Amino acid sequence: MSSNIVWHDASISKTERRDKNNHHSFILWFTGLSASGKSSIANALAQELFERGNQTFVLDGDNIRHGLNKDLGFDENSRKENIRRIGEVSKLFVESGQIVLTAFISPYQEDRDTVRALVAEGEFIEVYVKCSVEECERRDPKGLYKKARNEEIKNFTGISAPYEAPENPEIVVDSENFSIEECAQQLIQILSSKNYIK
Repeated sequence: MSSNIVWHDASISKTERRDKNNHHSFILWFTGLSASGKSSIANALAQELFERGNQTFVLDGDNIRHGLNKDLGFDENSRKENIRRIGEVSKLFVESGQIVLTAFISPYQEDRDTVRALVAEGEFIEVYVKCSVEECERRDPKGLYKKARNEEIKNFTGISAPYEAPENPEIVVDSENFSIEECAQQLIQILSSKNYIK
């Protein structure tokens, strides 16, 4: 890092932004296998939160790779850099007083812990979207598992690359046995009980 870079404090604090929004700001980090339902649950939850008057934004893995991270591949180092960048972007949303929902496979515990360390206590909620690889492969909405099995896709999580399930997630939603709407409502109940949302 250049020695000519100096941090400039913002004129509006995170606390002031939270007070104006009338809710906590934090990261809901959805992790799970491809086709587990991360993006669907995150978007269903974001819609519900928005309708309740909460300031929300969803960062989706595929969408981010169309822009900010389009220069990254899927090897281990690229995956780490992908999550590092998303972590920094998510931190900005927290500072802006918003609720950011991130839907990324993020297969490595170390990388998820690195993002957690970027923000304060209570600002990172790890949501494990639990769904077996067999069920995800049965769903296969994008045809990715089929391509991975045919070795058309290398380093595919759950098939030819590892997925490290969260060791101690704040929340587990079982998307194999419950619907998207049921998982979203479970999250609403938990966040409401913590007084994190309107």
